Amino acid sequence: MKILLAIDGSLVTKRMLSYAAARDELFTLSNDYVVVNVVAPVPGYAARFLDPKTLDDYYREEAEQVFKPVRSFAEMQHWKLRLIHAHGHAAEVIAATAESEHCDLIVMGTHGHSSLANVVLGSVASGVLARSKKPVLLIP
Repeated sequence: MKILLAIDGSLVTKRMLSYAAARDELFTLSNDYVVVNVVAPVPGYAARFLDPKTLDDYYREEAEQVFKPVRSFAEMQHWKLRLIHAHGHAAEVIAATAESEHCDLIVMGTHGHSSLANVVLGSVASGVLARSKKPVLLIP
């Protein structure tokens, strides 16, 4: 099975990974794991003053800060990982990546905002559920 793990480096990511590691009936060593981190894009008005390499370096460095502990955790679990970083609208990128990578399942943590907060702020989890044709496992 190919599983996409959507991570953001927060405590929610740590809880999600701990949950996954404790469920070895689903999260087996034979699975392939695609780990995706979506960095918020630099606003266009600021990005136009940066050369593309500087911008790419920034996105890569931001993603690497999130990937480093996840990489270490995955090594302890003996999971085979492929790391992908992108920038843009997180829900769109996660759903599109799951589709393009032919993932069987998307796993992501939820921040537990109230329904009102999700309406006002938007929710990545809700956005992925709305956009994805793949099953989504949400870990609170």
